[in-house]
Amino acid sequence: MTKKRRVVVTGLGIASAFGNDVDHFYDQLLLGKSCVQKLDLFDVSEYPTQIAGFIKDFDPGEYMQKKQARRADPFIRYAMVAGKKALEHSKIDASLLENLDKTRCGIVVSSGMGGMHSFSDGVETLIKESYKRLTPFFVPFIITNMAGALLAIDLGFQGPNYSISTACATSNYSIHAAAEHIRKGEADLMLTGGTEAPMSPICLAGFVQAKTLSTRNDAPEKASRPWDKNRDGFVMGEGAGVLVLESLEHALERKAPILAEYLGGNLNCDAFHMTAPRENGEVVARCFTDALEDADISLEDINHINTHATSTTVGDLCEIRAIKKAFGSHTKNIKINATKSMTGHCLGAASAMEAIATIKAILTNKLHPTINLENPEEELGDLDPIANKAKDHKITAAMSSSFGFGGHNSVVIFAPYNG
Repeated sequence: MTKKRRVVVTGLGIASAFGNDVDHFYDQLLLGKSCVQKLDLFDVSEYPTQIAGFIKDFDPGEYMQKKQARRADPFIRYAMVAGKKALEHSKIDASLLENLDKTRCGIVVSSGMGGMHSFSDGVETLIKESYKRLTPFFVPFIITNMAGALLAIDLGFQGPNYSISTACATSNYSIHAAAEHIRKGEADLMLTGGTEAPMSPICLAGFVQAKTLSTRNDAPEKASRPWDKNRDGFVMGEGAGVLVLESLEHALERKAPILAEYLGGNLNCDAFHMTAPRENGEVVARCFTDALEDADISLEDINHINTHATSTTVGDLCEIRAIKKAFGSHTKNIKINATKSMTGHCLGAASAMEAIATIKAILTNKLHPTINLENPEEELGDLDPIANKAKDHKITAAMSSSFGFGGHNSVVIFAPYNG
């Protein structure tokens, strides 16, 4: 069996309601700031949920041509900025970009829902006017692969390029897939992550009707409250997160900044229900243990998990049960947190943004809190959820977990790079 190549993280890029700078994004998380507020992008007066963690007045600036930026759906704009900022963070300037072997550089940047703004606008045009008034860009700007495709066109990357759509697990699936291309020797460098821009009437209405959203409109910043007994659903968020993954050899050869090492991961499926997880956490627990096997580490090596924890009544506890099943008595040594308590649920982009938070935790030795955890569920037991205030913590190896509608389970593992 051919030995898998080592994969390292050399760049991070983000577009978020906290702004487009990774350090500022993580600083806000460490401070326990919430980006959730009253939704004012469209009239929400008739909706039971009127809050979200949304991006206002997004300007892609130098990262997109002005004409393209005006036309493109926000999910594409977010990805273009996050992707190019990740390359900058990786110290890939125009000169180095020109000299990369583009046939061995690929992109797996995905979206759970694609161009929902373009879709909503197109349907409205068709109903109110005529098909003749529909933009010729309608199809290109709603399909989920277009964010990665336009990045490739701008950058000239000719390696593997596709998108994956597994609902809220989309980004972790993408990171796992991109890393496998490098491990197998099919690519040297991959841009990977996810992007989502769901802030439209049709998306809000859909989640409202699915009865998944919090209705805590009077206190938006307190609405997302994973593991709190008074939680009443998740809060929609949006943004993009992109990582630069490279083979260790490629990164060392170009003297890249190595931020962390990707050790491995796992993907599986509950095969149970369209929107509900298996309540005993059994299949998710297997996802954890199989990820450890893929990473070739023991369960004792893990001392942090950035959890999926969306603030739903059932889902939050399923993950806790899975952690306990997988880690047994070692559970007491693991610190967990919930990024979504501050960002809301960024859907297909969530796990990329949370991977970035995990890597920043590795780099800073600081874990951001889970805010709004005022009345914790007893099932947390001896797990430390970093309630309400950040903690210092030196990470040996960290998991980031993400689960999507349809039963899509995913875990990726990062660790400090130790040469």
